[in-house]
Amino acid sequence: MAARIIDGKAVAAEVRERVAAEVVEFEAERGRPPALVTVIVGDDPASEVYVAGKHRACEQVGIRSFHHGLSVETTERELIALVEKLNADQDVDGILVQLPVPEQIDPDRIIAVIDPGKDVDGLTPVNAGRLAQGMPGLVSCTPAGVMELLRHDGVELEGAEAVVVGRSKLVGVPVSRLLLAANATVTMCHSRTRDLAAVCRRADVLIAAVGVPRLLGGDAVKPGAVVIDVGINRTDAGLVGDVDFQAAAEAASAITPVPGGVGPMTVAMLLVNTLAAARARV
Repeated sequence: MAARIIDGKAVAAEVRERVAAEVVEFEAERGRPPALVTVIVGDDPASEVYVAGKHRACEQVGIRSFHHGLSVETTERELIALVEKLNADQDVDGILVQLPVPEQIDPDRIIAVIDPGKDVDGLTPVNAGRLAQGMPGLVSCTPAGVMELLRHDGVELEGAEAVVVGRSKLVGVPVSRLLLAANATVTMCHSRTRDLAAVCRRADVLIAAVGVPRLLGGDAVKPGAVVIDVGINRTDAGLVGDVDFQAAAEAASAITPVPGGVGPMTVAMLLVNTLAAARARV
């Protein structure tokens, strides 16, 4: 294996350390720490694990966190009422409604109700629009984490050719916007892309975020490319990414592992967003 490993756990630890120091400063200035509220509707085990991890991370850096666990029978109107109550609560800086939600609830409608200033997931239409227009706003945590990994690794993005595989509004679209803002030349690929491997082989920076186990093999990686694998897929062999790690690592200059790459950064950037949201509030 030729590629160096981009260690998301180590980078996330550095981000948490930085946030913890800034939280101390914030509390000294404002007389209180930042506060995050999470909401889960139903009893999805994966959601409960993810949110528990977010609360542990908050505790580590001094951010207060609170949780609302709602029954699976909760109506859309009831959830909207809770979100609006949290919007109005001056002691709440960040709101995170964990997805997925039960089928009787439209997730897009719920996200749209969240105050953009408290939208620490960076998913509201307002924050997505700000990103599209190159304006300041809260950026979705996983794409922000990808960019932090690239920055930390010293990857030169200006003038680089970047290929993003996946066009979701959670990762693919926002990370493409962030790469464009960093002056990369960006190609977006998806399920209709012809000769996917050939397109990916053009990339100096390859971002895989499509949710298909080991979709991209060694033939999709340009020699010397940097590969960021956002995919987390559960298989009989355990967690694997969207990239065939062993094959890709033979060609790449640097690559993120799965697990231990992008995943830890998502939680770390949630902390960054919560602090940013708190600072922006008067």
